[in-house]
Amino acid sequence: MRLMPKVSLITLGCAKNLVDSEVMLGTLDLRGYQFTANLQEADILIINTCGFIRPAREEAHQAIEKALSWKKTRPGRLVVVTGCYVERFPDYLKARYPQVDLWTGVSYFDRINELIENKIERPGAETFLLTHKTPRIITTGPNWAYVKISEGCSHRCSFCSIPLIKGPYKSRALDSVVQEVKNLVNLGIKEINLISHDTTFYGQDRKKKGGLVKLLERLIMIRGLSWIRLLYGYPEEIDEQLLEILQEDKMCRYLDLPFQHASGSILKEMSRAMTGVRALRLLEKIRRKVPGVAIRTSLIVGFPGEGQKEFEELKQFVRQAEFEHLGVFCYSPEPGTRAEGLGDPIPHSEKLKRQKEVMDIQKEISKKFYKSFLGKTLEVIIEGLHPKKPETMIARARFQAPEVDGLVLIENWRIKKYQSFPPLTRVKIVRAFTYDLVGRLTDD
Repeated sequence: MRLMPKVSLITLGCAKNLVDSEVMLGTLDLRGYQFTANLQEADILIINTCGFIRPAREEAHQAIEKALSWKKTRPGRLVVVTGCYVERFPDYLKARYPQVDLWTGVSYFDRINELIENKIERPGAETFLLTHKTPRIITTGPNWAYVKISEGCSHRCSFCSIPLIKGPYKSRALDSVVQEVKNLVNLGIKEINLISHDTTFYGQDRKKKGGLVKLLERLIMIRGLSWIRLLYGYPEEIDEQLLEILQEDKMCRYLDLPFQHASGSILKEMSRAMTGVRALRLLEKIRRKVPGVAIRTSLIVGFPGEGQKEFEELKQFVRQAEFEHLGVFCYSPEPGTRAEGLGDPIPHSEKLKRQKEVMDIQKEISKKFYKSFLGKTLEVIIEGLHPKKPETMIARARFQAPEVDGLVLIENWRIKKYQSFPPLTRVKIVRAFTYDLVGRLTDD
């Protein structure tokens, strides 16, 4: 039997990219490829790139350059570069890095083995859309996973390059998503995080009214599934039906709603409809209908036209909204987008200053939020041992999304002497930090 090469894979960017990498691993696994995290043992290095914003592309350049240095150390090694950046700027990348052995964008993740074995490049006509039959190796741990329910985006925000990379929104078939979740639950997965460029748009491209709610109704019925979380929605698409189903026991009372800004003039230039005033009304409604809901948002500072007045509006919005979780990004003009024509008049140093000002406001809000759990007992999902503190177990509560929010650190897990640690357990919160909690196992 021929021994297949060893593969090492690096994923850059978002959770959606991670799922694509898991598909590549699953496809290669079926062909008998071996996997290693040790680069010195690898024969093939795959880099799955992000091309969404300039810092992501810079990260990709660093990874490619390191990979090419690695390639030189032993004859016969292959460097394969895939993903969004390749889809967006293939000619530029090929000219800059002719030593790369294989390039492919976002169309052929499920046939990565064919591309490698035949040394061919396939640009592809449209973004690959996985199904429940697509092979996939889960890399997020034993208890939780992402499930991608669509590809692309049909919104036309002026600053965003996603439609240029992935094309228009394309929903997966509802039955396919349900079956994939059942398959994951059969593997022991307890938490499903639904991801998309816009989860709340699910089904609308197929003329399916209320598609997301219909999907959630099916997922809630799956035995063995404990938590369901929605990541990345569009504020204008939040309706009564969705808020009602968020109150179900299996649903994490959590919404990820990027508002991007609060100033009406900035939002108009962004081609975003919801002003800060309307956003505050929506937040009030969500919190009234879904008590205990945790809301995450993303904001952009330094967009063209953001003067001091507009920036003060943004800061005041953050103070009033009191988001449980918040990310702030510096504006990056993207080639081919409508906003590119506005230029980039605000210096990067000023953007960083504004980013810090907003996050300083958020720090105080987050401290208050996390302190509210002191003395309370929470259900948490176990992620595993702390990489630097083996005496500490890492977990998350329902209001903490994986990889982007804080953690619950369990101090006394060794005392319980579990034969196998349960995926879901209860902890009493004994300390609170700005973005993390510390808890102790309880028998409650």
